[in-house]
Amino acid sequence: MKKLLSCLVLVIFVTGCKNEVEAQKTTKNKPNFIIIFADDLGYGDIGCFGSPNIKTPNIDKMADEGMKLTNFYAQTVCGPSRAALMTGCYPMRNARTDNGASPHPKLALSEVTIAEALKPAGYKTCMIGKWDLAGHNPEKFSENLLPMHQGFDESFFTPGSNDSRVHLLRNDELIEKNADMSKLTKIYTNEALDFIDRNTENPFFIYLAHTMPHTRLAVSDEFKGTSKRGLYGDVVEEIDYNVGRILDKLKENGLDENTYVVFTSDNGPWWIKKEHGGSAEPLRGAKTSAWDGAFKVPAVIRAPGKVSEGVEVHHVTATIDLLPTIANIAGANIPTDRVIDGVDISGLLKGKNKELDRVFYYYQHQELRAVRKGKWKLHLAHRQDAKSIWYTKWPNHIAPNDRVLFTKPMLYNLETDVAEIKDVSTENPEVVNELLELLDWAKKDIGDWDKRGENARSLGDEPYFTPNRFFASNNK
Repeated sequence: MKKLLSCLVLVIFVTGCKNEVEAQKTTKNKPNFIIIFADDLGYGDIGCFGSPNIKTPNIDKMADEGMKLTNFYAQTVCGPSRAALMTGCYPMRNARTDNGASPHPKLALSEVTIAEALKPAGYKTCMIGKWDLAGHNPEKFSENLLPMHQGFDESFFTPGSNDSRVHLLRNDELIEKNADMSKLTKIYTNEALDFIDRNTENPFFIYLAHTMPHTRLAVSDEFKGTSKRGLYGDVVEEIDYNVGRILDKLKENGLDENTYVVFTSDNGPWWIKKEHGGSAEPLRGAKTSAWDGAFKVPAVIRAPGKVSEGVEVHHVTATIDLLPTIANIAGANIPTDRVIDGVDISGLLKGKNKELDRVFYYYQHQELRAVRKGKWKLHLAHRQDAKSIWYTKWPNHIAPNDRVLFTKPMLYNLETDVAEIKDVSTENPEVVNELLELLDWAKKDIGDWDKRGENARSLGDEPYFTPNRFFASNNK
């Protein structure tokens, strides 16, 4: 009997070891993912998207060796855009009443991020840079909503934007107050390089969210005065240089052909910042508006041998597509207990799918403004009442010629009119009616300023205003 038990134990042990080895082999062969997310970078601010005065050779090379997405959409402002990227959903799906009915800028713990989807599939996860999903005030954020509670094994970040001061945290510890912003792009990249070096044997996901070129702008001495576009151009060229450092590190570690690298932006340029803001040319509008200049951003995806090389894709794609796409490629699961608005575009990346039937909805903050299907974009007539955030906060952030108040739905053909100049609604009444039906569905299902969507998340009772321990009222 003892011999039999010993044999059984040995068999179980050997089988377990074999299964563990096989699992390790399977995990090791999984591809890596890096999302490099610029802040307030305009559609026309990098070379391969037409910038005449900003040089971005590394991003341009990514486009040559990978795929350039010419109709790639984010959201109109920072926090909602990050929520959309992380969850694969329109931000109004997870808008909270304790955010003043706005999706900006707290992400519920009940949401499933890209990192949380990948971890069960064996991935090591790292968040670097601007988080902006735990509270807008950099000194009054909710500590329980930081990256370490949203699926990231490691984090080196600032809780919010660099409008005033930047405080750096590593995981759950404050490491530097009032950090020198001129060093951020370089030190964020250093963190990413170190993480890559330490995880050559593990599949990994890095979310590198640069705080630049969101104002206040700052650049290292090495790049100061080097561009033809002033300080803004210097900042973008420094980001590009550091993109190159990441690509070089992947090659150095033999990971180049097994890593998907995505470069894009959270929204369009900030018009009100003038020379310290970017360009959305040839699009109309900028950050905070409902024009394409606010939503359409430059996007490049590179993975040698996995993503089609030197291809331009004109289908409508979006940041919300990254969660289902990455999950599919990684063999990970996405939540089935909630609506995910993004679509899996992995077939498109591989050149297998020639068609992509999808609709994109434009939310200007919490207000449903427009819809795009194929080449057509329909703007709703504007409501005119004092409760609208459009009338109370944001008009001066938009160029005067773009502060148009539509008295009726306005239709644009984005294939022939990317600047959204000529209304063609009168000539295409059937298209207008079709898109109005889609907008009615979105208001009902996703939500609007005056209606919580039927498939928006439950409000729940999660504690969102837990004080953080990093800053006391008298701690300057």
